Amino acid sequence: MTDITAESRSIGRNPVAPGAGRTVASAVPQSLVRRLARGITATGGAEPAVTRAPLTGEVLAELPQSTTEDVKVAFELARRAQQAWAALPVRRRAAVLLRFHDLLLKRQDEVLDLIQAETGKARLHAFTEVLATTMAARHYGRAAVGYLRDRRRGGAVPVLTKAVEARRPKGVIGQISPWNYPLELSVGDALPAFAAGNAVVNKPDTQTALTALWARELLIEAGLPADLWQIVVGEGPVVGPAVVEHADYVAFTGSTATGREVAQRAAGRLVGASLELGGKNAMLVLADADLEKAAEGAVRACFDSAGQLCIAVERLFVHRSVADAFLARFAERTRALRLGGGLAYGADMGSLVSARQLETVSRHVEEAVKAGATVLAGGQARPELGPLFYEPTILDGVTPEMAVCAEETFGPVVSVYRFDTEEEAVERANATSYGLNSSLWTKDTRRGRAIAARLRTGTVNVNEGYAAAYGSVASPMGGMGESGLGRRHGAEGILRYTEGQTIATQRLLPIAPSLGLSDEKFAAVFTTSLRALKALRIK
Repeated sequence: MTDITAESRSIGRNPVAPGAGRTVASAVPQSLVRRLARGITATGGAEPAVTRAPLTGEVLAELPQSTTEDVKVAFELARRAQQAWAALPVRRRAAVLLRFHDLLLKRQDEVLDLIQAETGKARLHAFTEVLATTMAARHYGRAAVGYLRDRRRGGAVPVLTKAVEARRPKGVIGQISPWNYPLELSVGDALPAFAAGNAVVNKPDTQTALTALWARELLIEAGLPADLWQIVVGEGPVVGPAVVEHADYVAFTGSTATGREVAQRAAGRLVGASLELGGKNAMLVLADADLEKAAEGAVRACFDSAGQLCIAVERLFVHRSVADAFLARFAERTRALRLGGGLAYGADMGSLVSARQLETVSRHVEEAVKAGATVLAGGQARPELGPLFYEPTILDGVTPEMAVCAEETFGPVVSVYRFDTEEEAVERANATSYGLNSSLWTKDTRRGRAIAARLRTGTVNVNEGYAAAYGSVASPMGGMGESGLGRRHGAEGILRYTEGQTIATQRLLPIAPSLGLSDEKFAAVFTTSLRALKALRIK
């Protein structure tokens, strides 16, 4: 890639965080890699997959790849283990999640090293995965009993019919998880499935399989039967369809394009699926916003994990009256972010995860600048830091024909747009096929909630970028439009892994002509009864 403009080079480069002294090789020794790799369901029939550390480019692991036959075996093992697991009381299953919660907090440094080594993200951003995962473990560990308990429902005939709604596990969940949040989007999504009585066959992205394998070891230590969580590794077009082919339900997180294929395959088998897909998330800065707090929030919302998270902000709408003042604050903070790849706290942003991500980020920025956009901060790769580093970047003057305007960049790039009225801001924020997350900033929180109700996204954050809604684990999280189907977190996050079953017990009289009633008399009696039930406001 070439430098974009002399103007962008004159902006100044982001500072470099001090090194941590430890190398990827020392933090993730091959003895650990070999031990974790034994958790993969694979017979050795396929060539090993080689992964590299994004921070340095060095070889990180050689992992056995699963074949389609291995996937079949994984489901067979999981299905046998699931029957005994489902027979346990919910409290005993949930207790495993609570023990896992404590173990994860105690041993977090181990997995922080793995997450950094596999993704290249800064350690603080790796810690947010620990935070999110433990919150999910605590929530479902405490709330699963309530979510899954039998519920008395109104029967067909009051007094004579007793109806109970029960929840039964789906069976074996086929889970396909991405590389960007390898702990939270693998084990975090599996925890409610286990609490609900299911087994899981997980296909993590090969690049970040070590993190998922480590989490599996920790869950087994917490009391999960070993066969209940199977992990298969391999190329997505080969292993992914095999997982969908055998699953009783599919939980997928990834791109919208792949999500469509998963949905079609699941629909062909008449099994359910939840899909968390892409986003082109917007942040609105209203005229009355606290600009200091909004600028700080924008930095987090746009550049956490180098922008490689589906709920990150990529479009920034600012009221024209405060645009210059806000952008001065935002650009200053963005230019001050410290880049680094040390395996310790200290860097504000790490690297991208792959050459593919770097190419997309570089192309979006370069094409936009050539078409007239202005770089307010960043805009350059930083190969002297590592092969995949790219500066946090702010683009002004982006127009609709530029790819960065509508396509998901999934990197540390945000485009700025000015607006004059709230109606305009809402309309432009909603002018996308995606609908995952949005953010708005105002001192009038009542007004903020009213505007939030008009934004077509699954989560909306007032005076925060994304963490407030995502961290509210008792509430649902997911997307509208091309951002997906279904929800994680809250009641929906666990009930999606269950089948609703109604058990109705009829007493004394059947729902049919009896006691000498003719068909005509039976119809007349029920007609009178139905009118009475409505008059009495009985549901």
